[in-house]
Amino acid sequence: MSTPNVQTIAILGAGQMGGGIAHVSAAGAYTVLLSDVTLERAEKGRFDIELRLGKAVEKGKLTAGQRAEILGRITPVEGLSRFAEADFVIEAANENEALKKSLFRQFDELCRPDIVLATNTSSIPITRIAAVTRRPERVIGMHFMNPVPVMKLVEIIRGLATSDATHETTLQVCARLDKTTVTSRDIGGFIVNRVLMPMINEAIYALYEGIGTATDIDTGMKLGTNQPMGPLELADFIGLDTCLAIMEVLQAGLGDSKYRPCPLLRQYVEAGWLGRKTGRGFHIYAKS
Repeated sequence: MSTPNVQTIAILGAGQMGGGIAHVSAAGAYTVLLSDVTLERAEKGRFDIELRLGKAVEKGKLTAGQRAEILGRITPVEGLSRFAEADFVIEAANENEALKKSLFRQFDELCRPDIVLATNTSSIPITRIAAVTRRPERVIGMHFMNPVPVMKLVEIIRGLATSDATHETTLQVCARLDKTTVTSRDIGGFIVNRVLMPMINEAIYALYEGIGTATDIDTGMKLGTNQPMGPLELADFIGLDTCLAIMEVLQAGLGDSKYRPCPLLRQYVEAGWLGRKTGRGFHIYAKS
């Protein structure tokens, strides 16, 4: 099975994750086409990258010339029509299975049949996403960690039909992005969230049952287990709506009661207390 020489990466989603992927892709000398639901949102994603790069220049981590080169490789685009130019596609839309399946059907129609279609899902089975396309062997999971420019890991997930060539091409792309990879089977939560999310959920249960305050739980885990961030603080950083969605995928996919989302997590999401992005989660945050 032949694979293209990857020079142009098309990214769907210009928010925190998609923008971060666009940032590291351009820094890896790829040409980047960045799209979102509107051209304005894609342009906002590029502007956010420009701000981050500006701070890196101020700190002496980049030169002004390097900043200009990286930005020059990122083109905001409207819709998906220009994805036909891509050598590799990365989807970074919301963690919604119906949405991702709809997007992959569109990618399948628009994109060349020889290119890889990757999804940044953190929990949705790759096999199910791949099955809606005519090229399931070329569909793969690329779970980037947040914030993408800082975190070294990309978790690679092979669907049931994912080919060795697709896996190898994806590893080559990650190497050019200066990322370390681990490869997971396509089973609920993959590696990282299979371990991480039940820990976060158990910390929420500890708060729910009054075992300790949010601060005490986070401090205990940081200092007692040498974690840089407590589990409740990390949940706020991820987004409580995302945490709930992942726990629901784990519970539905694995059928074990130990993955039942804590009622307090569900209640916070229903209240709109989603963590840092709303200013309130298990901790209170100053609004920017």
